[in-house]
Amino acid sequence: MQKPNEGVFFIDMAKFELKLPKMGESVAEATITAWLKEVGDTIEADEAVLEIATDKVDSEVPSEVDGILTEILFQVDDVVKVGQTIAVIDTDAEVDQSHDVPKQETVAAVENAPVEVKKVEETIAVAQEAATPIASNGERFYSPLVKNIAKKEGISQSELDALQGTGKEGRVTKNDILSYLGSRVQQTVAPTPQKETIPSNGMAVNVAASAIKSAQPVVSTGEDEIIEMTRMGKLIAKHMVDSVQTSAHVQSFIEADVTKIWNWRTRVKDDFKKREGENLTFTPIFMEAVAKALRDFPMLNISVQDDKIIVKKNINIGMAAALADGNLIVPVIKNADQLNLIGMTKQVNDLAARARENKLKPDDIQDGTYTVTNVGTFGSIMGTPIINQPQVGILALGAIRKVPAVIETSEGDFIGIRYKMFMSHSYDHRVVNGALGGQFVKAVKDYLEDWDPNREI
Repeated sequence: MQKPNEGVFFIDMAKFELKLPKMGESVAEATITAWLKEVGDTIEADEAVLEIATDKVDSEVPSEVDGILTEILFQVDDVVKVGQTIAVIDTDAEVDQSHDVPKQETVAAVENAPVEVKKVEETIAVAQEAATPIASNGERFYSPLVKNIAKKEGISQSELDALQGTGKEGRVTKNDILSYLGSRVQQTVAPTPQKETIPSNGMAVNVAASAIKSAQPVVSTGEDEIIEMTRMGKLIAKHMVDSVQTSAHVQSFIEADVTKIWNWRTRVKDDFKKREGENLTFTPIFMEAVAKALRDFPMLNISVQDDKIIVKKNINIGMAAALADGNLIVPVIKNADQLNLIGMTKQVNDLAARARENKLKPDDIQDGTYTVTNVGTFGSIMGTPIINQPQVGILALGAIRKVPAVIETSEGDFIGIRYKMFMSHSYDHRVVNGALGGQFVKAVKDYLEDWDPNREI
């Protein structure tokens, strides 16, 4: 360490470069949405430093070391490549000796500045004081993103303090404040369309508030409520439109008798819960049948790139899950055909729970090769889902219903009560013809109907 010179300490400090982590093979960049720490803040290992977003998921970037944040190299809305240094953390404990120096130099610079500059500084100070900004206190911490939303939407400190947070230690998250805004009764006016830079398919694109274009302009009256689409809502809308414009969607429908599965699950679910500590739902059973069918029909476990077909080696099944804000996300069960029913159940329950809690990692939603969505959760008996690009198929599972049905026996036909469900298979007709699409969903039906009622797990 050198001697102090004119009030400034020059210290040899260990510097750690915080880099944007890898978030899956198909993700090359991310957009910074909020800094949770400021220059000069003390950081503990594993503590979140900033929030980022890709076209798949929002996430936090934690620090790998203890130290003090000394440099921020990118600002909010900047697009950063994987592996780029985004901040510098000093790990030397003595670093806090120097943190008052820049502030002193700034004060001195303002005092010696021309009168016009001083007036600007005074005006800014008055405006900031009048704005009564949201502040964290001893009991509640608010991230810069939450503060900015509150300021923009006119949410007061008392309103925010009364809001129940779902984050760690009761912290108010972005979803919490957006949910509050959705239920808040207020008069709104049409916002001026703003452009937002977001990543999509590895590229930065500009998405305007009017990105979803109508054939005719929509005219609203003074009694209508106008709600700005969320960032994730814009991304989902664009993803859906792109999929329809890319793939030639065709559907095949089939009805499956799942009475054997219904009765078997009713018999074993309580013992399974006691032994494994997991709820045995229908979802892992359906996922197992889909994985078997994909192994039988590998030409549905593919992607299309230009005029080439890529047959995927691994069977990675995505399962659409609802988020707290009503949006959907698709976590992926990797190598689903290699899991037994216990392993499948644990995977399904873990991904579903972390999706509800907004704790999915970017890698959890990467590399899917086929998708299943359970529209029966919302009471629908069938649906026509949109393909999750770059996949070529998606299966919608309808609600299980108790219905009268004709039962064929060696002694003749009779009417009985059965548990049945519809399955809707959407597939890309560019590369999957009707025969293959129909055979695949028929295979899923057969696996479900051939269920062994004496199966042990």
